[in-house]
Amino acid sequence: MGFTVFHLEKGAGNDAPISAHIERTIEPANADKSRTHLNRELIELPEGVKNRTEAIQHRIETAGITRKITNNQVRVIRSMLSGTHEDMKQIEEAGKLDEWCADNLDWLKKTFGAENLVSAVLHMDEKTPHIHATIIPIVTGERRKAKQEQLKTGKKYRTKSVNAPRLCADDIMARDKLKNYQDTYAEAMNKYGLQRGVEGSEARHITTQQYYRELFKQNENLKEDNEVLQEQKEEANEELSRIKTEIKTEKLKSSAVDVATSAIEGIGSMFGSSKVKRQQKEIENLKLENTELQTEIQTMKTQIQLKEKEHTTIKEKFQQELDKIHSLFPKIRELLRIEKLCRYLGFDEEHSNIILDMKPFFFSGKLYSSEFQKHFETEHSVAEIKPLLSDPDRLQLTIDGISDTSWFRQKHKEFLEKIGVKAKHESSKNKGITR
Repeated sequence: MGFTVFHLEKGAGNDAPISAHIERTIEPANADKSRTHLNRELIELPEGVKNRTEAIQHRIETAGITRKITNNQVRVIRSMLSGTHEDMKQIEEAGKLDEWCADNLDWLKKTFGAENLVSAVLHMDEKTPHIHATIIPIVTGERRKAKQEQLKTGKKYRTKSVNAPRLCADDIMARDKLKNYQDTYAEAMNKYGLQRGVEGSEARHITTQQYYRELFKQNENLKEDNEVLQEQKEEANEELSRIKTEIKTEKLKSSAVDVATSAIEGIGSMFGSSKVKRQQKEIENLKLENTELQTEIQTMKTQIQLKEKEHTTIKEKFQQELDKIHSLFPKIRELLRIEKLCRYLGFDEEHSNIILDMKPFFFSGKLYSSEFQKHFETEHSVAEIKPLLSDPDRLQLTIDGISDTSWFRQKHKEFLEKIGVKAKHESSKNKGITR
């Protein structure tokens, strides 16, 4: 009996990168193109709605939400539903895949609300059949945090209509509810021979972005290993050259020794000198050392060949992973560039990660400008990643709503005015920040 697979994850913004993966506008490296035509949307989109991204926005705009939705609020929760590979293939071969899909949709609608389920796509072109479901976290009822705070402090807050719809991913992703989802989903899938995973297991999911960040860290480690391997290879080549030189010398010595041996043997036969016997022993030792050196050289050659083969395999595997990353997440390079910029300006790793999650980060402190080669201080600013208006695929780091370059120039101008120096006219050429 196999296990169910049910995974929930908060999406960022309108979740466009994942829409590209789900709708196959970008072909992932692990997909079988000959089976992509078997993929299908299981939810009928509203009239005038063309894709998953529009479906997300349509649900939010038509839900009757009156409270303002902030930039950092989670607008979508993505879910993946499947089962153990062998069991899913049996369901497919038995002709029960349509029934399995219908039961999954029924469970999703009962659990999260039919209106909140805006998209469900069956993927048949990857190793195991699975469903990508898109859930909008619109709920009603008393806010969990307000209720907990009231119980904790005893303070009463101005009550709002409990029937008013609101966007709240935390209510959907509450710990007690996550456990209940796994339990009820396993009950719904039991008829297909699928059961719940081991409760309390230490195995944990990581987000897709976290996975690729770890992958790029592994890339840096591989680069370091490659440099060490190259150094070892150079040292081995130097050692090999030295040994070859020694062998040539030994061969010359051996030729001279062979001539001397003939003479010594003649003399020895005549005189039977003990000195001749000692020289013969030295000759045998030299021949033995020569043989050992040749064996050592051959061993080193074999080791170098194995290292080169191992390096080639690692390099090819890493290139495949990179190709996969670039196809699934075309903006990953932009995020990596901005991560380096954040570190250069003075943000630490924790704060950089908040910014890279596409969330506004409120901060105070000093940031460094390479253009003016000095730090500028702020008491209250916000850093956020935004797409360029001229090219949505390009991202830029903004501070207080403007580009980092413009922000530093504004701070420099304020500094000059403060000390009574009239600022010179800024050149139209954008010097920018070193990236």
